Amino acid sequence: MKTLKNRLQKEVKNAYLVSGDDFYLFEKALGMIRGALNINFSDMNISYFDDDNFTIKKVVESCDLMPVGDERRLVVLKYVTKVTDGDKKVLEEYLERPNEFCTIVILDFAGKFESIKKNIDFVDAKRMDKTMVSRIVFSNLEKRGKKISPEALDALIDACNGYLTRIENELDKICYYTLQDELITKKVIDELVTKDLEYTVFELTEALAERKADKAIKLLDLMKNEQGTLSLISNHFRRLFYISVSDMSNSELASYLGVKEFAIIKAKKQVNNFSKIQLKKIINLIEEVDYFTKTGKMQAENGLFYLVFNILYL
Repeated sequence: MKTLKNRLQKEVKNAYLVSGDDFYLFEKALGMIRGALNINFSDMNISYFDDDNFTIKKVVESCDLMPVGDERRLVVLKYVTKVTDGDKKVLEEYLERPNEFCTIVILDFAGKFESIKKNIDFVDAKRMDKTMVSRIVFSNLEKRGKKISPEALDALIDACNGYLTRIENELDKICYYTLQDELITKKVIDELVTKDLEYTVFELTEALAERKADKAIKLLDLMKNEQGTLSLISNHFRRLFYISVSDMSNSELASYLGVKEFAIIKAKKQVNNFSKIQLKKIINLIEEVDYFTKTGKMQAENGLFYLVFNILYL
């Protein structure tokens, strides 16, 4: 993503695969590619395909059309998930001899087109590191005539788990509610920003590590009705356990676990509050709760509270 602007200035390719986990970066990449193509007659020269209208036959036919009144056409596959191996084979065959007057952009949030990555210009839409996110926040707020304190910036990025999509939405809300205030403070972030579920799991783990039962229960109350809470807690503790037994560097761990390096640094601070034996016992507890809830022996909400109370008194 960082190099896309420079790449587009040199040459606009016939095919791009955008893959990652931040919708803001998907839309940003698409906007940059569309801008580089300079299409004036969008009704005739831009085609969109999603799960509702996708067939590989229609996509290839659309790619093979000649542009009308513009130099290039643009075909966009937007978050398509209903893809067969046969579809990917046909697409690979098209990419070997693409129409030079068309650019196809595949926005692949679900990772369905990973197999064609080697045959296409790749754009990484994974969450950016904290430094890059901070620059974007500063730029956004400067245009609105606002500033943000360092503590508030950290709290905003953490609460949104680094997702620019959520950060942009939260900034819109914050700026609306603080029209008279130039400076955004941490108090404003705490009062107005809805915390990402994954970050709430991180806070819950902190509370459990510090044996703060009241805080842990309050956080669990916020999460208990959210789908996938147990899975997120499980993933977090498994990550902590892997970090505790690994001798990899921070960058190696980040690459292996598919997260940013600052996430590893934060997780390592939590690891110091648990022994390897405790983390292994917690994973066993999670597996026990998962089994009980899936077999109907325990309600999902009861299972979460059972898990939290047992971790508190390990």
